Formats: sequence, C-alpha cells, structure tokens
Amino acid sequence: MANGIVMANNVRLTRIELMNTKKRIKVASRGLDLLKMKRAALVMEFMKINSEIKGLRENVRNDIELGINEIKMSEIIDGTLEIERVSYMSSNPEVLINTKNIMGVKIPDLNVNISKNTLSNEYLVSSVPVSVYDAILTFKKIFSELLVIAQKESSMRKLLYEIDKTNRRSNAIENIMIPRLNLNLKIIKEHLDERERDSFSTLKFVKSHVVENEE
Repeated sequence: MANGIVMANNVRLTRIELMNTKKRIKVASRGLDLLKMKRAALVMEFMKINSEIKGLRENVRNDIELGINEIKMSEIIDGTLEIERVSYMSSNPEVLINTKNIMGVKIPDLNVNISKNTLSNEYLVSSVPVSVYDAILTFKKIFSELLVIAQKESSMRKLLYEIDKTNRRSNAIENIMIPRLNLNLKIIKEHLDERERDSFSTLKFVKSHVVENEE
C-alpha cells in the first residue's frame, strides 16, 4: 500500500486505471488491425511486382539474345568500323531518380533524359545501315527494360523491408502489449472485486451490530 493505492506488477489498482487500461486495449487492438491491413496491402503490392518482373526478365533475356545476333549480323554486313562510327555519335542517357509513395513506403521512380545528339530519327532512318538500325532499336528496348527491372527490384527490396518492420510491430502488439494489458486488466478487476466484497462484508457486519444495539 502506498498513499492509499495498492501496487502490483507496477499496476495502479484504481478504477481510473481500469478505465485507462480498457482504453489502451481498444487503441492497441485498433492499431493492430491497421497494421495487419497495411501488411496485407504491402504483400499484395510485393507479389504484384514480383509477378511483373518475372515476365520482364524473360523478355529482356530474349531481347539480349536478339540484340547480340543483330550486332553479329551488322558486323558481317557493314563491318565493325560502321558500328563504332554510329556509337561515337550517340550520347549517354542520364537517369533521373525520383520517388513515389506506396502505403507510406518511398520507392524509386526512374526517368531517362537523353540529351540532344546527331542521331535523330530522321538520320537513323536515312543514313544508318538497316542492320545497325535494327540493333540500335533492340538495344534501346533492352535499356528501357533493364531500367524498369532495376526500378521494380529496388521497390521490392524496400517493400520487403517495410513488410518485415510492419510484421515485427504487429507481433509486438499482438503477442506482448495486448496480453500484458489484459493481464493488468485482470489484476485490477480482481483487486477491485475483492475490495468491494470486503466493503460489503464490513457494512454487513456494522449493520448487524447496529441492529443488535438498537434491540
């Protein structure tokens, strides 16, 4: 007993604490439901991206094989010097990295900025050999596909980290916080019920003595 308040397992055994504990259980349960909903949404997004990336990887493997064959054909038809000449006229693309938000998770959003160069579409069509032009188009496609794959793989890593973090938080609430609060609630209730029984017995005893004295 301390200042008229009984302490057990660091729990204040009062009716106010009983009400506060009930509120905390309600808030924790609501938070747990929200975390589970968030985790389910993140897992769905992860599985969706994983499914998309499988198809993209298969496509890029096929396109790389096609591109290599086209380069070999270009070397046979037009020679290595022609391929090198065209490559020197190209410019290196700049990849711009932004972010977008999915369920509170910032995932990368990649964009390509290609500076102006002499290889305009008109020049490619009119002045570049067909075999080299076909190879250029194929490798442009491969570059775009690799960019999308890189973006999605990075997104998957960030989503997986967030899923793990959300899972740990929900487990802590479900398996530690709520059981502890329920135990505290039980202790407080048992104490208050016992105190109420004691008070009732005391009142009954006093009443019986009062009646005896009156008689």
